[in-house]
Amino acid sequence: GSNSDCVRKPVAVFPDPAKASGAFVMCEVLLPDGTAHPSNSRATIPDDPATWFGFEQEYFLYRDGVPLGFPREGFPPPQGEYYTGVGYKNVGDTAREIVDTHIDLCLAAGINLEGINAEVAKGQWEFQIFGKGSKRAADEMWVARYLLVRLCEKYMVDVNFHPKPLGMEFDWNGSGMHTNFSTEHMREVGGEEYFEALMAAFDDHKHDHIAVYGPDNHMRLTGLHETQSIDKFNYGLADRGASVRVPHSFVNNGYRGYLEDRRPNSLGDPYRIAGRILQTIAVVPPDVFGTSDRVPEEAMA
Repeated sequence: GSNSDCVRKPVAVFPDPAKASGAFVMCEVLLPDGTAHPSNSRATIPDDPATWFGFEQEYFLYRDGVPLGFPREGFPPPQGEYYTGVGYKNVGDTAREIVDTHIDLCLAAGINLEGINAEVAKGQWEFQIFGKGSKRAADEMWVARYLLVRLCEKYMVDVNFHPKPLGMEFDWNGSGMHTNFSTEHMREVGGEEYFEALMAAFDDHKHDHIAVYGPDNHMRLTGLHETQSIDKFNYGLADRGASVRVPHSFVNNGYRGYLEDRRPNSLGDPYRIAGRILQTIAVVPPDVFGTSDRVPEEAMA
């Protein structure tokens, strides 16, 4: 409590859909001398608008200490029908209203929420945020999280962002925040040689990534439940059990497009996640890998 004053620096404003003239103001926190507070991860990352991020936020909805739809004792039927599920037995009578209302609130706040879906475990859901520029995408993720938690107050429901809330000993999926990313070079030039060099850099820095990909990730990254083990790195075509999933579209387009890092977890700080990805990308200079033979779209037209 001594010498505790800090400075808030407004960096983004979002209209508050719950108030006629209200707004959310995203702020960075500075020390009195104007330097970034140690907790200010936003100030540490570059923000190139040509770098795009898509965050997939998974979470559980909880009431009375158990996920929505779970019995007070024991477990519901095993995983299978819950993923992208529909129907009372799969999603219950409250969750759908919550997630649909959350969509509306985010869109009214100017947040680029691109979709939602029921996830693999019962009571587990996901929403996706896309942004051009690492800081903008992460700003929107933080505000979208806040809106979800605030919305759930009136339903007497809690949002559980822990990556493995049901424990490692049970056969239930954990929660991630899969991070899709691309740079202008990845989208416009790319190439297999550059991709292989990029993945080698991700392998070399795998422990640096895990260090900022969210707490308790050892409970989630076990090699089971659509994960790779925390101490390993691999990539695979459309492989949900890989560290990095390579979309078919990426390979079919001459190794151009976006990639999905599946290691970040649901409690991760999107600023730190994006910053670490950008640090690793910077290790591989794109100008040493030649140019693309892609025909410009204007010429094709």
